[in-house]
Amino acid sequence: MSVVKIFPRAEEPPAQALSANPAAEASTTILETTPEKPVVANSLPASEPYPFDRAFHAMLARFTGGISPAALSLAWLDWSAHLAAAPERQMQMFRSGLRDTGRFLQAVAHATSQKPWSVIEPQGRDRRFKDPQWEVAPFNLFAQAFLLTERWWHDATTGVRGVSHANEAVVEFSVRQMLDMLAPSNFAATNPQVLEKALRSGGENFVFGWQNWCSDLMRLLSISKPAGDEQFVVGRTVAASPGKVVYRNDLIELIQYHPTTAQVRPEPILIVPAWIMKYYILDLSPQNSLVRYLTGQGFTVFAISWRNPDAKDRDVAFDDYRKLGVMAALDTIGRIIPDRKTHALGYCLGGTLLSIAAAAMARDGDRRLGTITLLAAQTDFTEAGELTLFINESQVAFLEDMMWQRGYLDTTQMAGAFQLLRSNELIWSRLSRDYLMGESSQPSDLMAWNADATRLPYRMHSEYLRKLFLDNDLAEGRYRVEGRSVSLSDIHAPMFVVGTLADHVAPWRSVYKIHYQADADVTFLLTSGGHNAGVVAPPEEPWHNYQVMTKAADAPYVGPDEWLKLAPHVEGSWWPEWAKWLAARSGAPCDPPSIGVGCVDGLPDAPGDYVHT
Repeated sequence: MSVVKIFPRAEEPPAQALSANPAAEASTTILETTPEKPVVANSLPASEPYPFDRAFHAMLARFTGGISPAALSLAWLDWSAHLAAAPERQMQMFRSGLRDTGRFLQAVAHATSQKPWSVIEPQGRDRRFKDPQWEVAPFNLFAQAFLLTERWWHDATTGVRGVSHANEAVVEFSVRQMLDMLAPSNFAATNPQVLEKALRSGGENFVFGWQNWCSDLMRLLSISKPAGDEQFVVGRTVAASPGKVVYRNDLIELIQYHPTTAQVRPEPILIVPAWIMKYYILDLSPQNSLVRYLTGQGFTVFAISWRNPDAKDRDVAFDDYRKLGVMAALDTIGRIIPDRKTHALGYCLGGTLLSIAAAAMARDGDRRLGTITLLAAQTDFTEAGELTLFINESQVAFLEDMMWQRGYLDTTQMAGAFQLLRSNELIWSRLSRDYLMGESSQPSDLMAWNADATRLPYRMHSEYLRKLFLDNDLAEGRYRVEGRSVSLSDIHAPMFVVGTLADHVAPWRSVYKIHYQADADVTFLLTSGGHNAGVVAPPEEPWHNYQVMTKAADAPYVGPDEWLKLAPHVEGSWWPEWAKWLAARSGAPCDPPSIGVGCVDGLPDAPGDYVHT
């Protein structure tokens, strides 16, 4: 059942407020105008259906990591039933396994004379067996046996005629997760690097590994931050760009950063980050802060800092984030810098929200947005990568029941899903390095930010999953704002859209679809790296590169594969490219604006209070 039906909404006001902390309560009257507050719902609606069933599902989710057993079982049933009815395919699988076994046995018989990887070699992205020690027998044979098994299972779980694409992806993904757990790199006896280190250190690496495991367990039980994160303190070493909170409501704090140049561009920049994580991904350490880079380029920068919701915020809606977030921020910026258009930037889910807000503004004749920049943000969710494995009717209903009991989606659920998408890099390589090799990972500001997770309100997250992921309402013209449909084709402001080459969360080909959705000039840039590391790309880091090309609004559409061949390659960070694009669409530099408007003395300096919740 749709959560929209469970919680009927009136036209005004928003569904339910975020409960403000004491600092927020003290400041809601500081500004000249304060947005209307949603109504707090202290208890569940009396019409909540089947509460016992939902409580049972919530309890079950504690043992399944939030994965729906029904969704998983249906996927495996679909695959196994169709495979059972395909005897010719079974014979082909048998012959393939027999052929691989014969080739492997031949490699075993000539292990001392044959070159390594004579039967199969790791794919380019597989770093588990890259070390030269894996080229020596018998470890090379262990690795080849595993890779042959992995390939056989991949062939067995894909391409079975009649299996739905969604179920096939779930089966292939779950098999891959099980096989990744059994890789020879994960065991001391079959990992040559571990054995070599044990020989050199007299087994000391296992002692250090045991200590690392114990310390991680203690931190897990005490819900404390990872070791080394104490050097990354919000407001001192990260999120340290000087600024001032100039507006606050029950959902956001709006930060205005101090200028670092004598003159600034007249058009301000508004950063709309995702509320899945804390906002300061774009204001990490001074050397890799996009905020600091932009102020250094002569821009006035504003950033939204979302408040971390709790159980009392269960009925906050997705549209409340648009009203109390994007629109409230634009209203405040308009009072501080009147009669100027705004360069709006949205990152990840914040970019999706900004797209919706921009479409609604264009529909209503609101022309306050001068340009729109989307960073790894999707507006069409039909090809949203492996994250869609967790999104189907059964899985969403299961998640809703889990959130229904708590009032929010817990931080561990979202973090666990992202880790599974890159289990080799984020789980098993860490197991080998920390617990078998006895080494400690060097902490980084990006890792510290990643550990600073947030919760997601029940209603908002359910609406997001159903309307955008499941039903794809935004891309198909069914998404409604204030009772009327919105369309991305109404957007005519120039757009700068960034995709990242190795993005598992927002695949770049999915991000690329904005080309045929918006009726605007679109400059698309594809940068190296992943969802986070590709975006955080300061010019001082030399290993970045990108491709970029602009499509005029009336130009013919170019598909993503053709775009890859046509777009020129550039070495270096994409930040200067974007800054140059913004400068070309901005006015001549002028004196900096005032910090805030009216009395803002009662509001804190950046990074504010909400980032600490």
